Amino acid sequence: MNLRGTTFQRIDIAVTTWMSKNGITLLRWSIGIVFLWFGGLKYFTGFSPAEQIATQTIQALTFGLVGEKVILYGLATWEVLIGLGLILNVYLRETLLLLFLQMVGTFMPVFLFPSEVFASFPFSLTMEGQYIFKNLVLLSAGIVLGATVRGGKLR
Repeated sequence: MNLRGTTFQRIDIAVTTWMSKNGITLLRWSIGIVFLWFGGLKYFTGFSPAEQIATQTIQALTFGLVGEKVILYGLATWEVLIGLGLILNVYLRETLLLLFLQMVGTFMPVFLFPSEVFASFPFSLTMEGQYIFKNLVLLSAGIVLGATVRGGKLR
């Protein structure tokens, strides 16, 4: 029994050590890929499931002064820059600032268009609502990454 416990402990230590060494990098890459992919989709009309709610939200916030194509290409570029910054680990503070500002925008439909976010307030979400609320994970990931920009380590 003692041998099994020792073997398990060695494996456990090896796995958690690997996670500790690689977790932040993998988190940065995975979140970067999500932003790069979702942003890239916005360059092509009809490919992004968030296209309509995003343009509707930004048009509401800009009082209709910004055209739909400008909104989509601007948002696409914004998200692609976040993705590239995270993947390449460059300008991380600026990249995370863009991420946090983008997150504020993604939650605006909850307040501006609740009927499009909730099928039955406050319990049942529409597909758009699910798309929006999954961003809580991206927001939390950004906070974790932000904790490391000055060389901080996770405890």
